[in-house]
Amino acid sequence: MDRCVVLVDAGYLLGAAASLLAKEPSRSRITVDHPALIQALRERAESETEQPLLRIYWFDGAPDRVPQPEHRRLRVMPRVTVRLGALTRSDGRWAQKGVDAAMHAELTELARNRACSDIVLVTGDGDLLPGLMSAKEHGVAVHLWAVQAADGDYNQSEDLVAEADERRVLDRAWITQAVRAKEIAGVCAPQPAPRPEIAAILSAPLPESALAAAAERAAEEPAAPQNGAAAGHAEHGGAERAPAKPGVPTPKDLAALHGPGAPLGAPGGASAGAPGGKEHTNATLRWSSDKGWIDRSGGPGAPVEHADIAALPTLAQLTTAEQRWADREEDITTVGGDPFEVGQVFARRWMARLPESAEVGKLSGMYPRIPHRIDGELLRYAARFGLLAHKDDQIDEHDRYAIRAGFWREVDVDVAEPAPSGD
Repeated sequence: MDRCVVLVDAGYLLGAAASLLAKEPSRSRITVDHPALIQALRERAESETEQPLLRIYWFDGAPDRVPQPEHRRLRVMPRVTVRLGALTRSDGRWAQKGVDAAMHAELTELARNRACSDIVLVTGDGDLLPGLMSAKEHGVAVHLWAVQAADGDYNQSEDLVAEADERRVLDRAWITQAVRAKEIAGVCAPQPAPRPEIAAILSAPLPESALAAAAERAAEEPAAPQNGAAAGHAEHGGAERAPAKPGVPTPKDLAALHGPGAPLGAPGGASAGAPGGKEHTNATLRWSSDKGWIDRSGGPGAPVEHADIAALPTLAQLTTAEQRWADREEDITTVGGDPFEVGQVFARRWMARLPESAEVGKLSGMYPRIPHRIDGELLRYAARFGLLAHKDDQIDEHDRYAIRAGFWREVDVDVAEPAPSGD
């Protein structure tokens, strides 16, 4: 049929573009305007082949073949199909697996079925040579496009170049329509200032009595190694912390304050000097993302506002089916996946759907701690954007802080805005 198809090896296209613009093949050194890039590919393919476009196939690698934010945006664009291979890390370097095989299969299948008259290949891998030759035998014209090499030399297989029917070079002027080199902090741009919200979350206060207990324990056992089993549960996320530093209480330290047979407020379980001599034998301690720790016995130390905070509705409870569909569309087409931005988007939706604005003020008073149920939902939402990049399926600690900082920034903006007048 008289139409063209474009097969893009994203690893080659973006890696070569990074080498050309940033002098390094790492894709992290460039920013890509994907809609502009797809439009430029379409226009050039139709111009070079003089045929209407059937489809652009975008071949790329992803950890465990899980679509990343850029893949989610690409695959909902018109006339774009995304095919993902695996992305594995070996000897400190990332490598694609299965991408070449997928391109070869698509190339030969399109030619065999006579789905198009012209195929544009944006790749440099010689492994596609058999597929290219097969397509030619089926009467398909093969156009091979190269990205301008940074050193002026070939960045494609010479055998592939020799077999192509037509060759074109995507030069610097064409590439920079949609691709830019990132500015490097300390070289091309000043070092960004640290976000105060993240610093506040990192330095969230703990009960003074707990700090005192930890200090006493550290003084009694200065040489004792930290027990990894007693390491505290990470706030909000439930992930295991590293062993606590001296002076930072663990749940075990806090349990010593209110353990069985220990009077409330007496460190180490000593009963002497207890206020009123009363023992709390049934005190139960729970580590909480809300307050660091909670005395569930209802004693003098129990936080009275905990029940109100726990009653705050989650975003899922506030979202209708129509809103859920609209949220998904926005996530795919608009949200970039930056951890700070993800926290802002979540908070914006949650606050907009609250039936009472007073709930936001109630939450604001808890800063920098987020209620456990809402925090868990926030992190599950963030996982949609490919932030679970670790073997233990836990979001990176720095990303978790950035997600929560974005959440609080949006809450602060909402609280600071004056309420609309009733006129």
